[in-house]
Amino acid sequence: MRWDAQALSPTREPAPDADGSIVPRPAPAMDALLPLAGLVRSVSTPEFSGVTFHEVTAKSVLNKVPTGSNMPFEWTVNPYRGCSHACVYCFARKSHTYLEFDAGRDFDSQVVVKINAAEVLRKELAKPSWGHHQVALGTNTDPYQRAEGRYALMPGIIRALADSGTPFSILTKGTLLARDIPLLKHAATQVPVDLGISLAMTNEDLAALIEPGTPSPKARLKLIARLRDAGLGCGVMAMPILPWLTDSDEALDSLFAGLAQAGATGVSAGALYLKPGTREWYMDWLAAQHPGLVGKYRRVYGNGWYASKEYRAWLAGRISHFKAKYGFTGSSGFSHRNARYATASADVQTAGVAVPLPGQQPLF
Repeated sequence: MRWDAQALSPTREPAPDADGSIVPRPAPAMDALLPLAGLVRSVSTPEFSGVTFHEVTAKSVLNKVPTGSNMPFEWTVNPYRGCSHACVYCFARKSHTYLEFDAGRDFDSQVVVKINAAEVLRKELAKPSWGHHQVALGTNTDPYQRAEGRYALMPGIIRALADSGTPFSILTKGTLLARDIPLLKHAATQVPVDLGISLAMTNEDLAALIEPGTPSPKARLKLIARLRDAGLGCGVMAMPILPWLTDSDEALDSLFAGLAQAGATGVSAGALYLKPGTREWYMDWLAAQHPGLVGKYRRVYGNGWYASKEYRAWLAGRISHFKAKYGFTGSSGFSHRNARYATASADVQTAGVAVPLPGQQPLF
């Protein structure tokens, strides 16, 4: 879906962020190409071929997660909406429809940039009412996607959080995070900092097809090693594991071996889930690239978001086996929970599932 400026209703309701928070929507500027809140301008440049940046001034960037949510965090900051990583499986695609973009190509190519994010955040964190709760970044779209190389919003955001005494977590696929290692080291002396890298496959050819805008798996493994060499903890979110594409013993062994060699402090792993917006885009990709798997996916997922209980139990067993093989048993992985709140319990994905102990025959 794309905007028709002539059909725009001036009484349209504000659009929520993916975490459910509401962003106020004032009347658009007279020269706006899109009726986005606070739109300053829309920019396309040769350096970012195929991507349009919609620069907006936000009134608020500190988002409260709705009460009752099962998310492991209460507050988020999303300096960007939309993501040029273009991951076919991205769970956040539906959120772009709140802006009247589509969940497919628009999500990959129409990126909203909150250009005043750091300044607004610093003011919000200075309010007497702020409770210094942990703030999560990377919950919707990646804060270190390629746009960050142009706009450099994260250094100001990190400084604002650390200076205010606010603990924070970051999950990213972006190797641009390495730019901010000195800043993150300093922040970690002020507040608890939890860093996570998203990496669920080591097959370079498959990654180039299914997450074409991301740094390669090898580059992300090197980033993990750099963070560890800098004395920073680095958990890994190995999600999503893709049925029949990245769930073989060979694929999982390569992944966990690579993570162990890089020095990851823990791994969380689990199966792909197909919520609306993601499901349609992913299944279209699957039909084009692997038509023989379409029927298998329909049997495993049915009409729901989640893989069948049987598949998830089987995958949990395989994950537990490879975690044990490479020394990750008992690690809390990454889930946007700060280290001071983390426990040594098993990952959510394996909770309640019978899994083999070290030395036992792995499930298959």
